[in-house]
Amino acid sequence: MGLGARARLFTEALAGPYADRIDLVGFCDVNAHRMAVHNGWIAADHPGREPVPAYAAEDFEVMLHRERVDLVVVCSVDRTHDDYIVRALEAGCDVVTEKPMTTDAERARRILEARRRTGRDVRVAFNYRYNPVHSAVRELIAAGEIGEVGSVHFEWLLDLRHGADYFRRWHRDKANSGGLMVHKSTHHFDLVNWWLGTGPETVFAQGGLFFYGDEAGRRRGLARPYARAHGAAAAEGDPFAVRLADSDVLSALYLDAEREDGYHRDQNVFGPGVTIEDDMAVLVRYTSGASLTYHLTAYSPWEGYRVAFNGSEGRLELLVEESTWVRSDVEVEGSGPVMHGSAVGDEAGRTELLLRRFWERPREVKVASGEGGHGGGDVRMLADLFGPWVGVGAGSGAGSGSGAGSDSGVSADPLGRAADAVDGARSLVTGLAANESFETGLPVQVRDLLDV
Repeated sequence: MGLGARARLFTEALAGPYADRIDLVGFCDVNAHRMAVHNGWIAADHPGREPVPAYAAEDFEVMLHRERVDLVVVCSVDRTHDDYIVRALEAGCDVVTEKPMTTDAERARRILEARRRTGRDVRVAFNYRYNPVHSAVRELIAAGEIGEVGSVHFEWLLDLRHGADYFRRWHRDKANSGGLMVHKSTHHFDLVNWWLGTGPETVFAQGGLFFYGDEAGRRRGLARPYARAHGAAAAEGDPFAVRLADSDVLSALYLDAEREDGYHRDQNVFGPGVTIEDDMAVLVRYTSGASLTYHLTAYSPWEGYRVAFNGSEGRLELLVEESTWVRSDVEVEGSGPVMHGSAVGDEAGRTELLLRRFWERPREVKVASGEGGHGGGDVRMLADLFGPWVGVGAGSGAGSGSGAGSDSGVSADPLGRAADAVDGARSLVTGLAANESFETGLPVQVRDLLDV
């Protein structure tokens, strides 16, 4: 369900390398043009293949039954995830959903209850678990290389290309995305849960809109008088404006699709209507006794993250530079202008993993860099998602479907990278508690929001 840019990862996989074991049998979206665009891409890559049947969003159940769908892949706007997940489960389908699994505690409870009631499976597409360097971190901690972990320091930086993009799109409205604490940081909170094998207990947080939005734009002299960049003379030369017409992909997927739903993919990051934060600090206490200090900045000159684990026998440090700086012109090649790892040439950074055991020299742990998106995580995740746990059929894209039987057993993986609905809820609840703490100024007991 949902045929935006991210859905292309799944449609290409299901029409290509996994087509011999999975039938891609349906697209579903609120916008017929976007479904036609995906069918055009598939036809270009696989000449002679029949178009995938396309269904309007209101015909979701019709698609599930008519196409005998066994697995649905949900890539729609975050606030709608729970609706399609629950309806798919109740129709007897298994589900793969993009992160975040949903956007609030009540929706998460709906999903967990439907999963228990139907006995079907939900997998959350946490591709960062599959990044080779993140797997190496998990292995080192599990092997006891730094002993018992007492604290984690985690800083995530979104550069002016990637960070700004959340403020151009539907994500800028917290009602759609839950804010960056939910939409973006769910990745990071899931990694900590998975790395440490624990879950959050208490959360205290502070955050606000510091850089983007109309008030900050006026205060810093960055505001320009346009609502969206396309066709606006005031957007000319604005380094924060994305020009959809310069990209064949973005034009096809968004600009040409506007006539159906009126969605503008290129809104002014310094315009009104921004209700999410761009600078957030979080303190978490885990059930294991470990603590986390976390900071997300969405307006950095470089992109990447630093993570440090302090243990009873040493310290483990990870540095990932996804870009070292950003050109002032917004790049629009590929399926989007702001994908992780999109930096090339002199923008590209480095990855360093250091093990610092007590009384020993620091040792760099060499990890082969992964090919493809998210440090190689996308390719590995797809292999796991559409591997042994899937029978012979699956759905994709916008509430898409497949025809075949499902084998609900998750493939054996010593690292436990496959994430289910409980993992999705545990990653979500840290961000939800942080959002509540933003409002109240008080610590939040996670169990009071969602007991998982």
